[in-house]
Amino acid sequence: MFALARDGKESEAHAQIRLSLQARQAALSTAVARLLVENNESEQQAVQRIGGIYERVQRQVYWFLTAALVTIVLTSLYLIRSNRRLFAQLAALSEQRSELAQKLIATQESTLRHISRELHDEFGQLMTAIGSLLARAGNHTPEGSPLRAELREVSEIAQYALDNVRSLSQALHPALLDEAGLEGTLDWYFQTVERQTGLVIAYEKSGAPFPVDGGKGIHVYRVLQEALNNVVRHSGAKKARVRLRFQADALDLEVEDHGKGFDFQRAQHGIGVVAMRERAELLGGSIDFVRPPEGGTRVLLRVPREGVDLHGR
Repeated sequence: MFALARDGKESEAHAQIRLSLQARQAALSTAVARLLVENNESEQQAVQRIGGIYERVQRQVYWFLTAALVTIVLTSLYLIRSNRRLFAQLAALSEQRSELAQKLIATQESTLRHISRELHDEFGQLMTAIGSLLARAGNHTPEGSPLRAELREVSEIAQYALDNVRSLSQALHPALLDEAGLEGTLDWYFQTVERQTGLVIAYEKSGAPFPVDGGKGIHVYRVLQEALNNVVRHSGAKKARVRLRFQADALDLEVEDHGKGFDFQRAQHGIGVVAMRERAELLGGSIDFVRPPEGGTRVLLRVPREGVDLHGR
């Protein structure tokens, strides 16, 4: 091709170049085509292998998720069953505890009633008889004699003991509940508390009064008694406010003081608080312990009227 070009035969040289390049181009095209086919085959094989890998991974993921889901379901079912069994046991224990507490309260009231009656009837009658005998003996002694003065002194001591016995009898179980009702009993009790402890009680009563059954009213009385005892022993307050409200469908008793108050979390498990809650449950009512804005403690007992009304609604 170069020799033809030097001899001036450029057309022949060009023709020779075209023939050589066409052959080489054809060979190159054939090689490229073969390589493209091989590349396509390799890509298809790679896609198939990758698809197989994805399928295996997907199956493994599905198996893992299925096993995890089955494990979670079985564990949940076991926990639900265990929790139900535990809650059932707790409910049974709570019911047994409530029944036991109610039986203890009933036994306590029965015992206190018996002791109160024995003090009032037996010991009270004995002290009355002793007082009568002393008075009779004093009448048979000469006026102004030392024996008459001593008999009078002993008679006064016997009368003082009789008054204390009657007061103790009423404190153990107020028979006034059956005789004078809840209102009359509270009037007597407030006077007794003020005389014995020095606590000043502001008593407020509102609403249209209805007769309270003595067997039910004793629980209201005990809640009031425990609340005022807490005021005297723990609050440090010198005054307390008691509100008795006769509602159309309920009876509310509220005891409030502005003393030191108490730890509500710790008090929840105290014997006094537990006893008050049990008595409220016995009446079908509720009891709340709150801290008023002025400080101290407010005890609010609410019982439905049909639970304490002597004649029903």
